[in-house]
Amino acid sequence: MARVALVTGGTRGIGAAISKALQAAGYKVAASYAGNDAAAEKFKAESGIPVYKWDVSSFDACAAGVKQVEADLGPVDVLVNNAGITKDTAFHKMTLEQWNAVINTNLGSLFNMTRQVIEGMRARKFGRVISISSINGQKGQFGQVNYSAAKAGDIGFTKALALENAKGGITVNVICPGYINTEMVQAVPKDVLEKNVIPQIPVNRLGEPEEIARAVVFLAADDAGFITGSTLTVNGGQYHA
Repeated sequence: MARVALVTGGTRGIGAAISKALQAAGYKVAASYAGNDAAAEKFKAESGIPVYKWDVSSFDACAAGVKQVEADLGPVDVLVNNAGITKDTAFHKMTLEQWNAVINTNLGSLFNMTRQVIEGMRARKFGRVISISSINGQKGQFGQVNYSAAKAGDIGFTKALALENAKGGITVNVICPGYINTEMVQAVPKDVLEKNVIPQIPVNRLGEPEEIARAVVFLAADDAGFITGSTLTVNGGQYHA
């Protein structure tokens, strides 16, 4: 039986690459998304991967969404917490809405999603929880107090949950991408990328979404059972925690 993998934010950018890589590795994949119906339908048509729409910042929406995925595909063996948003601004100008939206989506979602699947994983004595944090959760970033706090929280969540479930065949790991060639990074002006961002990356280029996806497939594998509580940095040498 193919294992079932669920990827949040799984229809665009890094998430889409993760979904496709897990499918290629033999998993039955479900991809959730928040709002971009056109992108989700395009992804579904191209990949054949079923898509599901819900808000990961809502516990009840996650409960209903995971229930539907498990009814359609079977119990979730691999959960990839990838969904994330940015609402960047200097902290002294940051609104409560900007803080709450990023914390609830980028950190709260790890509770909302993982809580739905952890009991089943414990009962079956197998599970993989892989969360996508960020280089900025490790080193901080100007204008991203909300984002950096949430992404740092993802790392702490991973370390503690890994300890709780290590004896039960469940691994919990986190990946911290650096600057990856996605829509979000492509929105940065080209001259800023070339003058300010890429010179800080020792390998002298942006990462590709597929490079994050390969790391997820590695950690999701049955034979990666001795790796848990780990933070895997995939950033071209830019930062080492």
